[in-house]
Amino acid sequence: MKVFKKQISAKDASGSILLLPEVPEDLWHAYNLLQEGDLVRCTTLRKVVKESSTGSTTAKKVRTSLTIRVDKVDFDPDSLQVRISGPNVEESKFVKLGAHHTLTLELDRQFSIIKECWDQIFLDRIDEACNPERAAEIAAIVMQPGLAHLCLVTGSITVTKAKIEITIPKKRTGSSKHSSALKRFYEAIYQSVLRHVDFKQIKCVLTASAGYLRDDWFQYMLEQSVRRDDRPFIENKSKFVLCKASSGHKHALEEVFSDPQIMERMSDTKVAKEVKELDRFMRLIDTDPDKAYYGYNHVSKANEEFAIEVLMVTDDLFRSSDIAVRKKYVKLVESVRENGGKTLTYSSLHVSGQQLGQLSGIAAILRYPLPDLDQLELDALEHQKGFGDDDDDESESESDDSVDPDWRIQEDMQDMGF
Repeated sequence: MKVFKKQISAKDASGSILLLPEVPEDLWHAYNLLQEGDLVRCTTLRKVVKESSTGSTTAKKVRTSLTIRVDKVDFDPDSLQVRISGPNVEESKFVKLGAHHTLTLELDRQFSIIKECWDQIFLDRIDEACNPERAAEIAAIVMQPGLAHLCLVTGSITVTKAKIEITIPKKRTGSSKHSSALKRFYEAIYQSVLRHVDFKQIKCVLTASAGYLRDDWFQYMLEQSVRRDDRPFIENKSKFVLCKASSGHKHALEEVFSDPQIMERMSDTKVAKEVKELDRFMRLIDTDPDKAYYGYNHVSKANEEFAIEVLMVTDDLFRSSDIAVRKKYVKLVESVRENGGKTLTYSSLHVSGQQLGQLSGIAAILRYPLPDLDQLELDALEHQKGFGDDDDDESESESDDSVDPDWRIQEDMQDMGF
């Protein structure tokens, strides 16, 4: 993504940024930058109906520039499209003021985002999107007999580039249907990798399956690439890494990324660094739970003790439509950074981000163990309750002492019969 113009006030952080998305991943960043109430300005196609003097009508599409206030933002992970809907706030020749319109952000087409406040999380997102080294780092193939998924794993998203489904019959004596179907399956994967994987950007290709299916396909790939003289495969065969996975579904990537040997091969990628910290957190839950906290309340209290070493947050929390909710997470991230902690933002389109999302979306690894905060809260409540009981006793004794002594003498004389 390119930034063409940035006008942000140093006083209140309001202003606008003019952006140009260049690759599909940039649209995911744009989706994370947009919030309800923002203004977006870009060109769009609008159907215009004109009526002639004779009463006949003609309709045609014209390209015009619109500025709308964002009411709703949708992101389609399959087509990688961002759709924004809302009312028009600047009257134009073809669209009335207040008329609702839906904009679709497209590649290689500029758009402006106008916000009342560009906080640090938004600015970090733009810096990440403009980093030229953030291109696709890893390709992954997960397969089982008859089903395979080819995915590209970038620093922010996991994109499914191809899904291969071929019915493979069971082995039968005297029948070659099984072997021929298996060859068609291998060939479909071969062509998908050749079509979708750019080996100039990809650092490794993870090939995962149960059993020996991955080995058989890799051998097929080597033989066919030599026979057909497909240079991309011949020159980059060392980038293929064979690993285990229980199925050919996309979620099997979680098993692949949890393998320490695979992570070692991917040690210089952004995804590997995030997965490594999340795996470390999961291990601490079992071995040293006092150093692994999750949930906003617990993590926030740990930050008050300056105890957070690594803070992990999913980008879902920053897309909250409630401004107050977003601000509290932004404030927490900024506070952890000020205290010398490390912060990681996990994409909800990554397997690791989905796993963190199951733990409330926020977790922290602490520098030193903290006792159970829940128990501390209970002890504090009991302590306060104890003080409250003592105060009640003191107030009762004070009320007894404050009784008029003459009234006590009269009461005693009545008891004695006087």
